[in-house]
Amino acid sequence: MSIAAIVTDIEGTTSSIAFVKDVLFPYARQHLREFVCAHEAQPDVQQCLQQTQALLLTEGREASSTDELIDALLCWIDEDRKATPLKTLQGMIWQRGYQQGDYQAHMYADATAALRDWSQHLPLYVYSSGSVQAQQLFFAHSCDGDLLPLFSGHFDTRIGAKQDVASYQHIAAELQNEHAVGAGNILFLSDIEAELDAAAGAGLQTVLVCRADVPQTSRHRVVQSFAEIDLALL
Repeated sequence: MSIAAIVTDIEGTTSSIAFVKDVLFPYARQHLREFVCAHEAQPDVQQCLQQTQALLLTEGREASSTDELIDALLCWIDEDRKATPLKTLQGMIWQRGYQQGDYQAHMYADATAALRDWSQHLPLYVYSSGSVQAQQLFFAHSCDGDLLPLFSGHFDTRIGAKQDVASYQHIAAELQNEHAVGAGNILFLSDIEAELDAAAGAGLQTVLVCRADVPQTSRHRVVQSFAEIDLALL
């Protein structure tokens, strides 16, 4: 069955996990309190704080001040929680860092080369736990230049969790509407087997990208580099 669209993860797939773990996350943690306090009156920041409070209430907790909401957000960073308001705020903070030239997003050279090639004849999408804004900033400020024009669209946790079959069903439905592409003609790339399991459950084709140790067995096609992905053979 021919591939008519590609959806890719970021961390560990197109780019090093170390960049996000060792650069972006610490940067957001360091600047979160100062950023929220300085921009608390802005509607988008207010919305994030309200969403944080709502999530705390679902856990039987409540923050009585902005400082307590920030404390909760900092705890979520430490726990690597995939909470939408946290991801949105991180994206805002990272935007400032990118614009100030504090860092550039890491890209694997093989991923950049393949994405540039594929984009000439296939629609490319990103699905990451990072917010759409964070994804766009990442690719617009990569070490290989502005790669954002290569992509037709982006998905984040607002469409669903990355290990839920329903999330990939929603993605497939959107691509069907936009490009008349069936689920079986969509290829999803990730370094997380559970995400690929969910995508396969929705009928997508899958490839496990293992940058380091290759598993002895996998339910998915396995590569160590985008250069090993031959779309004609999928």
